[in-house]
Amino acid sequence: MTRTADGPAGDAEHGGADGGPSPSRHRRPEPVFERAIRVALGQARSVLHVTAGPGGVLYAPRDRDVTVVDPAAEALPFADDSFDATSSAFSLPEWPEWSDLDRGLAEVRRVTRGPVVLLTRDPARIEDHWLATYAPEVLARDARRWPTLDRIADALGGEVSTTRLPIPFTCVDGFSEAYYARPERLLDAAARRADPAWAAVDEMTAARSVAALRTALEDGSWDARYGRLRVQPSYEGSLVLVVAQP
Repeated sequence: MTRTADGPAGDAEHGGADGGPSPSRHRRPEPVFERAIRVALGQARSVLHVTAGPGGVLYAPRDRDVTVVDPAAEALPFADDSFDATSSAFSLPEWPEWSDLDRGLAEVRRVTRGPVVLLTRDPARIEDHWLATYAPEVLARDARRWPTLDRIADALGGEVSTTRLPIPFTCVDGFSEAYYARPERLLDAAARRADPAWAAVDEMTAARSVAALRTALEDGSWDARYGRLRVQPSYEGSLVLVVAQP
């Protein structure tokens, strides 16, 4: 059962923040990531799911009593320790202002008596991906969007663990690293639109980056440098699961 913070309860499909269809066929919940979140939530039954922006609501747990809230609120409208756990996925860059992030995470901690589980990305590792060779501005902008793991841990307090999540070869959640072994996918404009990183640069920069990648694929230089990835079953990139215990 899923409900919004200020609306009626109801069954919710994985999709947009209003319970509608997914924001893109290129952003679907990856079962590997869903499983990791489910394990981290443990036995929690009541879960607050904080989400904003594309992709975040896709990971609202389907097997719990879930309340979905947008982080734009000044303060969460719940009493202390209202929920067994809190989860959030791919949403931290979409919180209203970075200056509010620490306050927002502190609010999440306040209303949660158990684990806070965040699927996020380590900005220190984003530019290690091969796409930086062809789209350096895209990945540089993307890295600046994500808060550091230290900042997240400091804001949440308590006992915080961070675990890198390998990205499977067949990943169906189409952020850029999902295509580590399928570079041709990034030539598809719809696939790029599904990843907010591409929207952070101007059209000329994006076009130049796509052209560089297309040339590298056509002349074989991408495969000469990175072709081994085409048979690599998973990729350890920037994806991280942060779990904070009180």
